[in-house]
Amino acid sequence: MELRTLQYFVQTVASGTVTAAADHLHITQPGLSRQLRQLEQELGVELFHRTGGRLTPTRAGQALLPLAQEVLERADALRVAATYQAQGRLDRVTIGAPLTTLRDVVAPFIATLDADDPTPEVFQADGQTAAEVLGRGADLAVTSTPARAPYETRTLAVLPVWACVPATHRWAERKRIKLAELADVPLVLPPRSFTSRISLEAALRRDGLSYGAAVEAADGTVAQALAAAGRGVAVVSDDPQFDLCPLPIRTSDGDLSVRLVSAWDSRHPARAALADIADRLSQFVAARYS
Repeated sequence: MELRTLQYFVQTVASGTVTAAADHLHITQPGLSRQLRQLEQELGVELFHRTGGRLTPTRAGQALLPLAQEVLERADALRVAATYQAQGRLDRVTIGAPLTTLRDVVAPFIATLDADDPTPEVFQADGQTAAEVLGRGADLAVTSTPARAPYETRTLAVLPVWACVPATHRWAERKRIKLAELADVPLVLPPRSFTSRISLEAALRRDGLSYGAAVEAADGTVAQALAAAGRGVAVVSDDPQFDLCPLPIRTSDGDLSVRLVSAWDSRHPARAALADIADRLSQFVAARYS
């Protein structure tokens, strides 16, 4: 079984058709179809339902997809480690982080890097531990969960979770709100895997509270757009958008927040270079949010 064939499988699932996958992979459609059939023969299962030009993964295909992705990610990590051993420097660094953190923290940090720094690559990792993110092939994980040995960590920041309302809302002129007040108004929330929602629901459980009506948005940006449209109070950790008023949320344990840490494997051959990047990221966040 070749890594290239696994890549074909993963890309075909993402593309949905052989035509689109072949275009993305820069190979012929017959060649791709032949490789997929060969992979199915090697594995002894059908990976796709083939209907009207579309390919949708079978139950077996859905079960094997994350394993194939993990193999490809680990193979990529092996190449990075080998390059470091050969060149004595980190040529590329892969960072896994929640979507909001990628957009508001990691992407602005990447914009400050120069030509001598490793080439950054990123992927979205919501609601995952540092071990899970690093296990997917990241060199550096940004997460809200603590990490233990053999992982090393740096605290990045403690970021506020906001209740965002439009300027016309009755709360707009307030300095902050109490957590209990969220139980009495419609909310717009990001998915359960997002750190802001995890923090909110943990605080509610801790204080013996619950919220009522709520709309789940695709992410923090969409949640704020819905709040701007008057659909409810958006509870997010994203930077405020759409001219919304961000209000701190007071809980029994202080203002609601998300603690971010960066983590890497202490056994990584480029651990010193990763520690340096983590330190620089921490300094960047401190300067940006101070």
